[in-house]
Amino acid sequence: MKTKIFCDSADFKTIKSFNNNPIVDGFTTNPSLMRIAGAKNYKKYSLKILKSCKKPISFEVFADTQKEMLKQAYKINTWGNNVYVKIPVVNSKGIFMGAVIKELSSKGVKLNITAVYTFDQVRKIIKCLSKRTKSIISIFAGRMADKGKNPVPVFKKSIFITRKFKNIEILWASTREAYNFLQAKELNCNIITMPPKIIIQINNFGKSYRKLTIDTVKGFLNDSRKSKFKI
Repeated sequence: MKTKIFCDSADFKTIKSFNNNPIVDGFTTNPSLMRIAGAKNYKKYSLKILKSCKKPISFEVFADTQKEMLKQAYKINTWGNNVYVKIPVVNSKGIFMGAVIKELSSKGVKLNITAVYTFDQVRKIIKCLSKRTKSIISIFAGRMADKGKNPVPVFKKSIFITRKFKNIEILWASTREAYNFLQAKELNCNIITMPPKIIIQINNFGKSYRKLTIDTVKGFLNDSRKSKFKI
């Protein structure tokens, strides 16, 4: 099974560029990435992106109550057929957003359930998803690893339990290094989303250790010459 590569960015120029790159199958954004990209008006900026993006892309709600999440989600869903609405698994108070997920999924809204960290959360999410609606469950591997926790067992169990659902995909999120792609691929993870710089690093896959060694030494040498170091 192919592990699809998504680009994790809200930068307009980056998305426009990678939209024409065959290695990239889709995109993920979030409110933090939108802020970094300089978005002032969430809807206008998103629609600007969609003019250049024809691949699957996720836009996240930023409300904190179920009522407002639903309101925002229905609006985002009208922006395009390639749009997935991102819903956090819980709100800022830790309340499970199962009712929101269940209603939207039952109405045919494609969802990307985000900020997932545990297998228990994955099981609860699956119970809320319609078997007729496409859905993504984003598990934050990198952030787990940052806290000294191994994300692989969560992925193994999540991929196993969702294997019978053709409409549900597991996504490896918060990617930290290019090697994570190989890990996701080995696990038969449906999707991995990566920052642009890591997608570019994948092009170095297959280089010999000798070539990597020489390239590394050349980098040190060039920097020392540019700095005009002397001892």
